[in-house]
Amino acid sequence: MTTSPTDLPLEDGEDDDLGSPACVMVFNASDPSGAGGLSADVSTIASVGAHCLPVVTGAYARDTGEIFEHFGFDDEAVSEQARAVLEDMTVQVIKVGFVGDPENISVIAEITADYAEVPVVAYMPNLSWWDESKIDEYLDAFRELMLPQTTVLVGHHSTLRRWLLPDWEGERNPTPRDIAKVAAEMGVAYTLVTGIPLPEQHVDNVLASPQAIMASSKFELFEAVFTGAGDTLSAALAALLAGGTDLAEATREALSYLDRCLDAGFRPGMGHVIPDRMFWAQPDEDEEAEDDEMDEETKLALAALEATPSNTRH
Repeated sequence: MTTSPTDLPLEDGEDDDLGSPACVMVFNASDPSGAGGLSADVSTIASVGAHCLPVVTGAYARDTGEIFEHFGFDDEAVSEQARAVLEDMTVQVIKVGFVGDPENISVIAEITADYAEVPVVAYMPNLSWWDESKIDEYLDAFRELMLPQTTVLVGHHSTLRRWLLPDWEGERNPTPRDIAKVAAEMGVAYTLVTGIPLPEQHVDNVLASPQAIMASSKFELFEAVFTGAGDTLSAALAALLAGGTDLAEATREALSYLDRCLDAGFRPGMGHVIPDRMFWAQPDEDEEAEDDEMDEETKLALAALEATPSNTRH
């Protein structure tokens, strides 16, 4: 087992509490469009107030509308990136996104097992863009190797249902607890199920264990189609947990954060809308109006000064 930084003695005079932000290690693919993947993780985790440690597992060839291809990194390269950082820094939470192939899943599972005291947030995206045989291999490996290491599994209701309950024959849709129960059989403590359809254009998002509903937040559906919402939510949850927020409250805060990101979303290209993960940095309408008014007053004052003739004689 690799020595954790928390086991290392401090040098004389060294303080392990320097007011640094909590650290979240993320395993995910690079997304050149900025919609999801590591781009979403880094901006979200920074926005929420933690420090992101991004481990590149591969790269997409994609735009804001669709994924054309994915190029995976060698598992040794993934391992070397992560272990170099883990031997240097204390990591509060690990987040696992799309990592490309079973070999990378295997090496990440080994790392999370070596650091078993660190909670793991695992996000399973919709993989329908990918080759069907690769999807099956990836999901099988994730189920067998990664889920036993996972503290919180995050995914859309339809994605988790198709993956974890492929033979569901009930007349009703499986509930979040139904999904949490089957996930728990594979080692997952909690499951955050998103996008559960409700009447009147609303959706529910539920954090569940096999025994109970831990948290629930309902939101109105947006008319736009978004890319990167799942990575945003799971990264925000990981960052909030890393900062010490308890799981139920962290879930509610992460869902509220995502809702505001989507409300402020923008379309930089010809495809889908991207969540604005830095929405709080944009001035609101009242501030803009005050700034405009102040600018006009300043202009008038300057114009008056320039128009005043100088009576000074030398």
